[in-house]
Amino acid sequence: MSGRWPRLRHPAQVVVAGFAVAVVVGTVLLMLPVARRGPGGASLLEALFTSVSAVCVTGLIVVDTPVYWTGFGQVVILCLIQIGGLGIMTFASLLVVLVSRRIGLRARLTAATETKTLRLGDVRSVVFGVVKVSLLLEAITALTLMLRFAIGYDNSWPRALWLGVFHAVSAFNNAGFALYSDSLMGFVTDTWICLPIACAVIAGGLGFPVLFELRRRWRKPWSWSLHTKIVVWASAIFLVGGSAFITAIEWTNPATLGPLDTPGKLLAGFFQGVMPRTAGFNSIDTAQMNPASWLGMDVLMFVGGASAGTAGGIKITTFAVLFFVLYAEVRGESAVNIFHRRLHGDTQRQALTVVLLSVAAVVGSTVVFMVFTDINLDQSLFEVISAFATVGLSTGITADLPTAQQVLLIALMFIGRLGPITVASALALRQRVRLYDLPEERPVIG
Repeated sequence: MSGRWPRLRHPAQVVVAGFAVAVVVGTVLLMLPVARRGPGGASLLEALFTSVSAVCVTGLIVVDTPVYWTGFGQVVILCLIQIGGLGIMTFASLLVVLVSRRIGLRARLTAATETKTLRLGDVRSVVFGVVKVSLLLEAITALTLMLRFAIGYDNSWPRALWLGVFHAVSAFNNAGFALYSDSLMGFVTDTWICLPIACAVIAGGLGFPVLFELRRRWRKPWSWSLHTKIVVWASAIFLVGGSAFITAIEWTNPATLGPLDTPGKLLAGFFQGVMPRTAGFNSIDTAQMNPASWLGMDVLMFVGGASAGTAGGIKITTFAVLFFVLYAEVRGESAVNIFHRRLHGDTQRQALTVVLLSVAAVVGSTVVFMVFTDINLDQSLFEVISAFATVGLSTGITADLPTAQQVLLIALMFIGRLGPITVASALALRQRVRLYDLPEERPVIG
């Protein structure tokens, strides 16, 4: 009706609207003169790009975070990262519970959509669980980093605390924002900086359902749910494989791992193997890496981390489902079985839909980059996947892109953060019962 706000009925619509509101609020705050160093405020594009990147926990930047933004601006970015990582509706549901001590059906539905809760009765406990786990792991990481920044680098305790908190929140939420102009290149061989951040990234990328289950049953892997088994095993394979691949390719590269000793190379290679899980930090110069390493990182970024966590990408469970579908088809099996469980047909269709839509978005955007800029395929594809998978790694071209391409990256970050959520939830919640079956016929395949 005219003169009235449109009513959002589908939970996924509420989630999208919540993220959009957070982006707008963040943009307005970052445009204030107090948020920027120097005279005047940030431009609309600079503030919007940074706000979207923070809310969507990406980490791509068009201005140098520690140089361009004041302490106020950095606090705004930190808050946007935390809200975006927890989830807009998770954060909103927490506030509702704290104020009214109860949560309505509509709020439970939207929070369930975002946290992938299976039963509505679980929503309240899941919301509090998500917040507790996030704050606990961030606090442990922040404490470790604070001690290292203070003792190892002679920072004052207040400065060390701020550095620890900012990088801990950014790491656990897989955001990749750093308070150093070269990200973490200055700490490439520092175990006490790189390992805590890498561990926080891995924990955030596992997803909250997996963290909850591991906390309860970590000694009983045979009793884990199918989701947890897939995430743990697939994550281990990708972490080991990705780290080994990058380390091997970059081992003799004089611009990356070449000058380091063997322990330093192994640490830096592991760190760079973890970051494509959608974190966005880098301890070596990404722009100087071998194109083969870029291609391998493209794959790692596109797959991403687990569902219901802070990572992006198509999600590792989606990739695993399609792998087992292919495996079953090659073996001629009528059903898809994973870890002694049969996979439902709806899950297979959802995974295929998410992947095909994601591929279309990446390919289409890469073509636009190549048609309207002079950037080559390697860098265009890397930048597009980094934005869509909410990673934040860059070959150094983001700030110099034309306005139209920066706007495209903004759209990709927003779609990449919310696209899989909205598609998967819409497919799961929308059940249309057909009262008849059409005649069956098979086209020629292959």
